[in-house]
This record gives sequence, C-alpha cells and structure tokens, in this order.
Amino acid sequence: MINYQDFEKIDIRVGEIIKVEDFPEAKKPAYKLTIDFGPKIGIKKSSVQITKHYTKEELLGKQVIGVVNFPPKQIGPFASEVLTLGLPDENGDVILLVPTKKVPKGGKMF
Repeated sequence: MINYQDFEKIDIRVGEIIKVEDFPEAKKPAYKLTIDFGPKIGIKKSSVQITKHYTKEELLGKQVIGVVNFPPKQIGPFASEVLTLGLPDENGDVILLVPTKKVPKGGKMF
C-alpha cells in the first residue's frame, strides 16, 4: 500500500487534445496526441492505444486526464511525455478517462 503523501507525488491533470496523428511505427495500433495542459504545464505529447474506440476527428478538442510528471517514455521513434489515462473494456481495448463536464485546462486531480 502507499500512503497519501505518495499519492500526492503523482501530478494528474486535465488537458485538451489539439492534434492527433497516426503512429504506424507503434507495435500495436496507436495515435500520437498533442495535448494542451494549460499555461502552467504547457503542451505535451502522448502515445495512446485507443484506435478501437476513437477516430482522430472525434479526439480533437476532447479533454483527457493524464499523469504529467513521469519521465518521458521512448516508444519507437516517439517520446511520450504524458501517461494518458484510460480503462480497459471487456476486450481489453482502452476507454479514455475524461471529465463529464468541461473544466479548465491544467486542472489538477485531487
């Protein structure tokens, strides 16, 4: 188990997807997202395996939740700077965690 102080170290924020690109070099089908986390965090990139449930067009402008203080993870030729959060459906395909109402970019989860 972790304590509350450990949880506080994880910086989980809301951002808005401003760009979506195919990621053909990924081992599993994925998109490269560019996400705006507001003025304090800025713009970050993330690789996400969400192609089963989301088109590129429907992702533009969508708010997502991500961990912004992990070190970048190299995924093939791409450096993923944010862990975009999701949950598996019954087949193991990712459903994004998203706010149910629009909130300010960069808002921190508590």
